[in-house]
Amino acid sequence: MTAIPDHGRAPGPHRDDLVTIGQLARRSGLAASALRYYESLGLIHATRTTGGQRRYTRGTLRRIAFVRAAQRVGLSLDEARVALDRLPERPAPSGSEWDRVAESWQSRIDEQIAELQRLKAKLTGCIGCGCLSLSRCALYNAADRAGDTGPGARYLLTRDPDGGPEPVSPDADDCGTC
Repeated sequence: MTAIPDHGRAPGPHRDDLVTIGQLARRSGLAASALRYYESLGLIHATRTTGGQRRYTRGTLRRIAFVRAAQRVGLSLDEARVALDRLPERPAPSGSEWDRVAESWQSRIDEQIAELQRLKAKLTGCIGCGCLSLSRCALYNAADRAGDTGPGARYLLTRDPDGGPEPVSPDADDCGTC
């Protein structure tokens, strides 16, 4: 393998390899405020000029594309950051590195598919039933424990700080949230 001469350049990003936040915003389609937010979350990284202006490597566009792909499949920004932390900082991860990250997303995507199928089944049942009952509908009023204690705004009508409007089970702990 032949090395490419660097003409005496110092290691690290060089002025010609860096883009401003405005350039990155235009190229990525995100607002500069979103880029600053991504940076605060550790999703992307900037260097600073002597005047304090942000400069990003061109590889940051790949990281942004990765984050947007993660969001598209339903991952949170925190989950995207965890996945990005597994990848090297160099501009382009290898195919096997991308494959490992994609595999880690498979179970999450499978969970989302299963949840959507459950929602579809409930919606189909709701359309068939037609009740839209506030007290019975599993779609509109899923797991409404406060509703079991009676009609109205139970939390406002009951001022019992220990038990609230919900029945307290005999084996509940003292935290007041069970």
